[in-house]
Amino acid sequence: MQLNLTKPICFFDLETTGINITHDRIVEISILKVFPNGTEESKTWLVNPEMTIPKEVTEIHGITNEKVANEPTFKELAKDIHNMIKDSDLGGFNSNRFDIPLLAEEMLRAEVDFDMKNRVAVDVQTIFHKMEQRTLSAAYKFYCDKNLDGAHSAEADTNATYQVLKAQLDKYEDLENDTKFLAEFSSRRKFADFAGFISYNKEGKECFSFGKHKGKLVTEVLEKEPGYFGWLLNADFPLYTKKVLTAIKLRSFNNKLG
Repeated sequence: MQLNLTKPICFFDLETTGINITHDRIVEISILKVFPNGTEESKTWLVNPEMTIPKEVTEIHGITNEKVANEPTFKELAKDIHNMIKDSDLGGFNSNRFDIPLLAEEMLRAEVDFDMKNRVAVDVQTIFHKMEQRTLSAAYKFYCDKNLDGAHSAEADTNATYQVLKAQLDKYEDLENDTKFLAEFSSRRKFADFAGFISYNKEGKECFSFGKHKGKLVTEVLEKEPGYFGWLLNADFPLYTKKVLTAIKLRSFNNKLG
């Protein structure tokens, strides 16, 4: 089954120096852009992370420090990557919890604005886990009846993710061939930021989901305890979380002026 698209969708996968969204860096990114007319465009970049790739991580994806030493940094690639994805929805495997948050951090570090306001994200892993509870290799074997050669290379994982989603649409009649439906189905708890520090309550208002103010409205906390905002901006939180907090504070300030 081909995807029923109203706008392009970019499936992508990252290989990184580790799994810490705030501190780790991308060493490889592969993007497969699928257009509404069915045409496809793909691109893979090796990236110099400007930090050492731990040996135990290299053993997983096979990318050594020597392999990326002469490759461009993410900051040098950021505009090209952004130009490829800026008009598209996003798709990936565990992308809502890892790839998109880490990509956002890299973009913001490179001073390229990034948000999800005008797009949705389809997480194929979440669909898979809701239906079958397996891994990407098992998903590829289960849905496509093929062995995933080259697992943990960004290109192989990206292509497998795209093929698995199409096979999922063929297999499950209750899955709608619609990107917004798939994004909603593959989402978990609603958060305002990628890392999950700011959630939405039943009324759709932003609340802190951690620490001493857990469950409290962000606007109320920032008004009653102004110093907390400064502490958050200087603490070790993801850049995207800080961006969201700043936007909430500015919105509240503008509402008062209005």
